Amino acid sequence: MKSKIALAFDSCKKENRPALITYTVAGDNTKINSLKILKKISKHADILELGFPHNTPIADGGQIQGSSHRALRNGIKLKDVFQIVKEFKKDHPEKPLILMGYFNLIYQSGENNFLKNCKSSGVDGLIIVDLPYPENKNFAKKCRGKSINFIQLLSPTTSNDRMKKIINESHDMIYYISMLSTTGGRLKVSPKKILQNYNKIKRINPKKNLVIGFGITDKTISSLKSANGLVVGSMLCKTITNSIKKGQNPVTKLDKVVYNLKKRII
Repeated sequence: MKSKIALAFDSCKKENRPALITYTVAGDNTKINSLKILKKISKHADILELGFPHNTPIADGGQIQGSSHRALRNGIKLKDVFQIVKEFKKDHPEKPLILMGYFNLIYQSGENNFLKNCKSSGVDGLIIVDLPYPENKNFAKKCRGKSINFIQLLSPTTSNDRMKKIINESHDMIYYISMLSTTGGRLKVSPKKILQNYNKIKRINPKKNLVIGFGITDKTISSLKSANGLVVGSMLCKTITNSIKKGQNPVTKLDKVVYNLKKRII
């Protein structure tokens, strides 16, 4: 049986467009609003990424760090992240949801206990930024045993030989980091160059679902829409920040932003 993530990509391919993948941080700006945001944007997003907040991130830029800081200040814990997922999945069981974060929290929780909580709450996939191949092989195998996608990362500096091994080991989605930067940086590489690199990776195994993340905004998304999927995160975190500063409702604002992103890739 195909995973919800694989089915989402199949559906987007039939519509001849990329999957729109959104990233928000669990608990930003409150636990209640975090859940409301997921419910609202799920009408437009094909796959949802939910970050579990971390106080020492290594790949997150200022916008996502700000979101994590707000969530941690509000007392968000890992159990709350799973509760948000569980509540969301009650009404949206078919919408794929991926947790994204760092290995330290998994290590503290215990791998088996963490995966058990993922399974019981309805998590469909995991992106663990600081657990690279081949160190992730054992954990990825455990994920597969629970029917949870472990999503591998590729970057512009990944060697061809290593790339082939990672793609071979991958599950239903691979994440290509478009540029050497933290999240939210200005696109330092032209969309044309990003797609050249992307297509080179796709040729290794055209059947694998390959998405692009980092530097994707409303201004760059349409120029990259030949990809299987596009991840937008920092722009959404920035929208929440600006909404709070202006005393606006971040749920309503984010709904409009994600709706407009979707329009640009149809």
